Amino acid sequence: MKGIFVQKGNDIGVGVGCPQPFVRGALVRVSVLGLITICISCITACSNSSKVDLSSKSARKSEVLTANTTVDSVPSSPKPENLSFSAPEQFQGKTVYKVDVPNHEKVIALTLDDGPWKETTPQMLDILKKNGVKATFFWVGTSIQENPEIAKRVVAEGHAIGNHTWHHWYKQMDKATAKSEIDLTADLIYKTTGVKTTLFRPPGGYLNNGLAAYAKSQNYAVIMWSQTSADTDPKAKYQVFVKNVLRDAKPGSIVLMHDGGGDRRRTVQALPQIIRGLKEKGYRFVTVPEILEMGKKP
Repeated sequence: MKGIFVQKGNDIGVGVGCPQPFVRGALVRVSVLGLITICISCITACSNSSKVDLSSKSARKSEVLTANTTVDSVPSSPKPENLSFSAPEQFQGKTVYKVDVPNHEKVIALTLDDGPWKETTPQMLDILKKNGVKATFFWVGTSIQENPEIAKRVVAEGHAIGNHTWHHWYKQMDKATAKSEIDLTADLIYKTTGVKTTLFRPPGGYLNNGLAAYAKSQNYAVIMWSQTSADTDPKAKYQVFVKNVLRDAKPGSIVLMHDGGGDRRRTVQALPQIIRGLKEKGYRFVTVPEILEMGKKP
């Protein structure tokens, strides 16, 4: 913004952005005092114009920032509301390894721990969807924080959810720490997906470090497993995971696998063969809430 007088012949004009108090071509005699007065007026006008211009730019910038913030804060997909995964009363406050199902029906529950995981959970979801299988995911709070959209997808595709603590700690904890680990995760699960769950799995299967005790006091069902793929073995080939699951499968089994917590590419490779092998054996896949409901005593 310029505020400098320019003179051309008999014309006295004002630089760009300032009001022109004189008519071009008029012959005007200006005293020194008058000229000073005009200068002051022009400078003031330019200053005010600059303030308005800067204010407008600032307002526009503020609008852009607000718009961007609003867009970023809106979830890219809506979360389901009022979904609940709970255990029948007889399993509340209890530890469950497997379920006695009526007539030894060949049903089995696949469970996947430590996600949601950016690299491998979406791949496993694709496999489960392709094969028409529903599983149960036990989530870690820090993983939900990092991958909220994947968490929403898991729920949207009809899988069940359980609590697997905030930090996945194995250490001994006092009641306050155990409460924080479980309650913070439960709160984030709900805020992210709209799901409330009373299914809990202690990290590493540790039952005596304070976590399971707190979970039971809140009527969670502590869900363990009756067989494992052993997919955390860093040296095993994926075919070993398949063999472990198919060999040990029984009606009412709860199978431990992992979609997160590390490199789970071998589990991704094993999953289609596990599903195919169990189907060939006559098994039907159910979620943990479903298998608990089947095992409910009349």
